[in-house]
Amino acid sequence: MADMDSFRDAVTAWAAGGPGGPARELAARLDVRTVVLLEGLSDAAAVGALAAGRGRDLAAEGICVMPMGGAMNVGHFARVLGPPGLDLRLTGLCDERERGFYARGLERAGAGRAEFFVCAADLEDELIRALGVTRVEELVRAQGELRPLRTFLSQPAQRDRTPQQQLRRFLGTKKGRKIHYGRVLVEALRPECVPAPLEDLLARL
Repeated sequence: MADMDSFRDAVTAWAAGGPGGPARELAARLDVRTVVLLEGLSDAAAVGALAAGRGRDLAAEGICVMPMGGAMNVGHFARVLGPPGLDLRLTGLCDERERGFYARGLERAGAGRAEFFVCAADLEDELIRALGVTRVEELVRAQGELRPLRTFLSQPAQRDRTPQQQLRRFLGTKKGRKIHYGRVLVEALRPECVPAPLEDLLARL
């Protein structure tokens, strides 16, 4: 049975230069209407966790959450998903430093009207600021990673960084950690503390 994972795989293959037929067929079969373009799997985990916490099934609503494997791929995905390809509604998150790159990539793909919500540094930074350093450290402890965190913080390279910067760097030091904490941090948020880019994105879906 076709599912959104199959559609994601077909789109990724198409964006990399493969055939577009499988993605077109799956888009029609699954009634995909909107695609949320995200830099990576950790962002997708966060968006999925927030939607689930609000009782929403995005796939059932025809919304595909699409990690692109890096911000530099936005033009390729916009080309196959936007007006030149499937002509779906595009939205998503981007980092402030990449806003111009996204705008140019979307414009070249004919998807300049796509609405993206901007994170100051990245989504992890937004989540850490929303929760506060103390709460994030509590969550790291609850995940059984207090010892790795202490080892990381003892490194000389961390001395000149703020506690928030240190935690952000820690999340990226082990494969799969950012993805795991994308979900953990979102699930720990109080409703009124959801970072604006994430809240605004879900509200528009």
